[in-house]
Amino acid sequence: MPSVGRDAREAAFGNAVEPPAGYADPSYAAALSEIGAPRRLQRSGGSVLVRAIGGSGSVDAMGPYPLFSCPRWEALAEDIDDLRDELVSLVVVPDPFGSWTTVQLEASFPDRCVPFKEHFVVDLSRPPLESATRHHRRDAARALRRTQVAVVDDAPAFLDDWEALYRTLIARHDVRGPAVFSRASFAHQLRVRGLVAFRAERDGALVGGALWFVDGAVAHYHLAAYSDKGYEQGVSYALVATALRYFAGQGVEWAALGAGAGLQGRASDGISRFKAGWATGTRTAYLCGRILDKERYRELTRSNSARSEFFPAYRA
Repeated sequence: MPSVGRDAREAAFGNAVEPPAGYADPSYAAALSEIGAPRRLQRSGGSVLVRAIGGSGSVDAMGPYPLFSCPRWEALAEDIDDLRDELVSLVVVPDPFGSWTTVQLEASFPDRCVPFKEHFVVDLSRPPLESATRHHRRDAARALRRTQVAVVDDAPAFLDDWEALYRTLIARHDVRGPAVFSRASFAHQLRVRGLVAFRAERDGALVGGALWFVDGAVAHYHLAAYSDKGYEQGVSYALVATALRYFAGQGVEWAALGAGAGLQGRASDGISRFKAGWATGTRTAYLCGRILDKERYRELTRSNSARSEFFPAYRA
């Protein structure tokens, strides 16, 4: 797996060229404290979320949603070993642009290390819309004639407008699970290092917004939301086209658009088609799991008619 921006991220925090940003920033994990208690991993610099396992009295941990990232991937295995007396299991989806190898992942996560989803990526060393489909270029041009898209100068002050847009998204698409972020979570997210927010307006009214996290040479497409009018006007195309041009102009090398919807991220779903229409290629995201307390894991799984392919099985 090729590495991106490794030199800027691989040192320990005390002598790092750059402090961690985006999904690697500890403040991002803190923004997800409603999912689990943030636990900083001292060697690698990543964070996980510790969760109670029902009423069992035991706990496990997951990586921050949607991706786990850290400045020092080579130290992750030792961090996980330190958790053996605390957790039943750990599950993460490593950042596809992380400075890891599959050999390292398999050593750190011997119980589950499998390809999970294909993430769509854009190589920004090329003209940013060169790879977009004819359909996407046409719809972006049309949307940009109708709307004005700009970078938000004061991201924390965007909270009220962003939350209103996101509540529309939740209601429209019946969003559930970890993506149902609270207002308090967004207040934290808008202050994470590396966040770049875009807003789209038509006739002075807000019709859409998007949040990206820039970490070194990569800009991660985090979230986007639109008003009802924004959906009608196809503002999603204007927001992505503007963001790709902006990041290319800032010297960012890659735009990571993420994968499709659901656990499978099927190529036929609408989100996959939308992201694929911009992409120059894909990178594989892995689902990685480690059982740290094998006896307790077996006990929890015996009382659960779980699907064997789900990890951890007792949460199926």
